[in-house]
Parts: sequence; C-alpha cells; structure tokens
Amino acid sequence: MSGHSKWATTKHRKAAVDAKRGKIFTRLAKELTMAAKQGGGDPEGNPRLRMALIKARGSNMPADNIKRAIQKGTGELPGVVYEEIVYEGYGPGGVAIYMEVATDNRNRTVGEIRHILSKHGGNMGESGCVGWMFHKKGIINVPAQGTDEDTVMDVALSAGALDMVRADGSFEITTEPGDCDDVVAALTQAGLTPSDSEVRMVPENEVRLEGKDAEKMLKIMELLEDHDDMQSVAANFDIPDDILERALG
Repeated sequence: MSGHSKWATTKHRKAAVDAKRGKIFTRLAKELTMAAKQGGGDPEGNPRLRMALIKARGSNMPADNIKRAIQKGTGELPGVVYEEIVYEGYGPGGVAIYMEVATDNRNRTVGEIRHILSKHGGNMGESGCVGWMFHKKGIINVPAQGTDEDTVMDVALSAGALDMVRADGSFEITTEPGDCDDVVAALTQAGLTPSDSEVRMVPENEVRLEGKDAEKMLKIMELLEDHDDMQSVAANFDIPDDILERALG
C-alpha cells in the first residue's frame, strides 16, 4: 500500500474512536447538507447523498443529526450557506496537495490554509497546478481477518470494482466514484461489511520523502485534516512505514 493510501486508511479508522468526534460530525453534516442542496433529500436519486449517508452511519453519527443536516440542505430548516472550493498547493519536496473545502468565509479559509502550508515548508499554488495528477476513485476497505480473499474479490468485481489489493490487515478495493456505494451494498449483502468507504482523490504517482521533509509533510496533513472547513485532502507522498507509524501513534 502506498504512503498516502496507508495514511488515509489509518486516519479513517482512528476517526471512528477519535476524541474529536464532534468535529467529525460537523464535517459529515456539511457534506450531507451540501449533497442535499445539490441533488435533493432523496438518497435514491442522489448518489452524493447516498455516499454521505454511508459515511455518516459508518461513523455512528446520530440519526437526528443526519436528519437535520439533510433538512438544512433541502431548505426545510434554516442553515449556513457553504461555498465549495478546491485549493491546490505543494508540500516539502514538491509533493502535490489537493484540498476540497466547504466554507462560509472564503478569505478566512484561504488565509489559514496558506499559513499552514508556508509554516511547514509548503506553499499555495494556482488553480489547476496539481489537479491533473489525481483521479477521483472510490476506496473501500474490508477487514481481512476471517474473510476469504477470493470471495471478497469475486463479490467486489461482480459489483463493478476495478481492483483489489491486500495490505495492512484489510482488502482495499478500488472503484469508479459512481460505483462505490453499489459495491459497498453488494459486500454488505454478502456478509462482508466494509470497515470504511469513501470517494477520494488518488494520485497517479508519488514523491518519496524521508527525514525532516517527511515529518513536515505529515504535520501539514494533520493540520489540514483538522481544519474546520476541510472536507478532504489528498497528497502524492510516499513515506517510510516507521515514520508513518510514529506520526499516527
């Protein structure tokens, strides 16, 4: 498993028991609201909302919170108007960073993100400077323990998955963005419940970092992911396992 993929997977697992659960719920609520505003409150006809619901339920978000977030998006309840923006930039060693935010104050958000990057050896870039290095994919993880690899692969591929690899105690399944929730549903129906799933940007290639550059890059990722307006962040770094493990605790 690549450096950033391992980071993303491990961070997602930790999030389920993170003491900052309130912040996770806030991020999920924003996504539910924006998805409902964009495509309506019926998940059957709104793929983005379906995926947001899967993530919210997978993080044990209370049903009342989910309902209120959707109602804010459909206009049934008053709510803040969020602007969705993509920012792009660079980290130490020329690592490409792709950030998706939802904010009610564009100037505040861009200033805070620029500060995080510059303080730790990175910098903001122009729109489009690194986006071409990434492709949006669905990523699903199924725990490997007690599960037959051939069965998981057969169910996943039959439901439309593109690929599957075994790494870090789980099977990581890759799909096209629009097929992710169908594959999750097929796996769940087969009794192969995923530990997590999401649609995220995946880099085409990676930049190897070691030493201080690796530590700075992980600090940037931590601060960006902890930012209140950050919905998702992807970067094309590859960092040695021992440095990743120390950073993730």
